[in-house]
Amino acid sequence: QVQLVESGGGLVQTGGSLRLSCAASGSISSINAMRWYRQTPGKQRDVVATLTVGGSTNYATAVKGRFTISRDNAKNAVYLQMNSLKPADTAVYYCNVDLRSPPNYSLERYWGQGTQVTVSS
Repeated sequence: QVQLVESGGGLVQTGGSLRLSCAASGSISSINAMRWYRQTPGKQRDVVATLTVGGSTNYATAVKGRFTISRDNAKNAVYLQMNSLKPADTAVYYCNVDLRSPPNYSLERYWGQGTQVTVSS
């Protein structure tokens, strides 16, 4: 069974940095797009960064120039480097991965459990 396990959240001051990690485990055939989302109480979950299988990236306007998404194919992992953090970045961050696994090998989307990021002013 495929699982996504996140780590790296925490409390940081304005202007600080954090690096989120998300590792996929289980029987995985291939991984396509990988994404990070974030959500604050009472609001919808919004995509923050996307990394395609071809290596293209896309960022939400609010984080462009400050956040960087990357992947390690050997570890089935995706990362989010967050710099120059602001209180508005406070949220629960979720990783999201499209992958294929046996026995069906159909493309399915999996979510991490979420990790809290809090930026103090």
